[in-house]
Amino acid sequence: MKRQREMLESLKNWLEIRIGINEIIRQQLTEYRMPENINFLYTLGAVALFGFVIQVITGLLLLIYYIPHAGHAFKSIQVIMTEVPFGWLFRLMHVVGSNLMLVVVFLHMFSVFFMGSYKKPRELTWVSGALLLLLTLAFCLSGYLLPWSQLSYWATTIVTAIPTAFPYVGSAITEILSGGRHVSDMTLRRFFAFHVGVIPFFYTLLLGLHIFLIRRIGVSEPPSGHSGEKKSSWSGYRHESHPSGPPFYPHFVIKEAMAAMAYLAAMFFIIAFVPELFSHETDNIPADPFRTPAHIKPEWYFLAAYQMLKIIPNKFIGIVLQLTLLSLFLFWPFVDTSEERNILKRPLLFVMFIFFMIIWTAFTVWGKYS
Repeated sequence: MKRQREMLESLKNWLEIRIGINEIIRQQLTEYRMPENINFLYTLGAVALFGFVIQVITGLLLLIYYIPHAGHAFKSIQVIMTEVPFGWLFRLMHVVGSNLMLVVVFLHMFSVFFMGSYKKPRELTWVSGALLLLLTLAFCLSGYLLPWSQLSYWATTIVTAIPTAFPYVGSAITEILSGGRHVSDMTLRRFFAFHVGVIPFFYTLLLGLHIFLIRRIGVSEPPSGHSGEKKSSWSGYRHESHPSGPPFYPHFVIKEAMAAMAYLAAMFFIIAFVPELFSHETDNIPADPFRTPAHIKPEWYFLAAYQMLKIIPNKFIGIVLQLTLLSLFLFWPFVDTSEERNILKRPLLFVMFIFFMIIWTAFTVWGKYS
């Protein structure tokens, strides 16, 4: 035991001389200060990162047994669920985790909007976060087809047919996504490549940029409270420091750990008591391109957009409207240039925010039961 401690100490000293571990720990952890009145909403970004790590680990384990081929994909999933030791657990962690991660990312974006943390000089932080949300949706969409069940096959058919509403280029976009005119084995292989190769690459790059921007600019203060008082405007670059605030480690790391444990608790509660929450009976039926099941709909995170397209007679107008709203969401910091961060002091914006949340929820419920 003593020899092991000596070896670890020698390794630590060796690394210390070459990269300065103690300085990194001091600058990035123990001496990195957080705002005084920081709250648990600030842990949502770390929880989303934690959820992404779980998705990567469980996804890699599933890759050992999954076969991305139309003739074998469904059977390989059944083998994972019934024959592979603890395969059912890792599969359910991956399925439930994808939905929970998306919920956390949504909540994170809503909290950032509500607290006005997207304002100057954090416009690029918002844009990178919004793109991460879109890539998370792309993760869910590309992974949804991989089980090759009736539900995943026909739901993907509905989603990939949406671009056909665009004149001239719509059919070409659908064929690029599907690898043909219909969802087929080629579609499965393309979605698999996107899910395990293309999207993770860009997601990791964006995630690195997002974290860099947060650390480079500094954590924004809550818009209300003593430490949220108005400061001088940003006329040049500066790091927003909080010398009187608590240290990142261990104060805020403990909060993040508690939030991560709550995330795990929610995941295992769903797996243990309501495993069918994010599944459907048609998940256990292999895909049949010649039999269209009744009432096939996309997953809950696409239901609002799906319902909007259903009630707008012209699909082209509906898609253009959604793309306009998406662009507004992506570039919102460049639209809202007011210096006031406290949304409670901006009644018009607050009403718009609540109105949007009500409409989005109503369209989601409507799409679920229509």
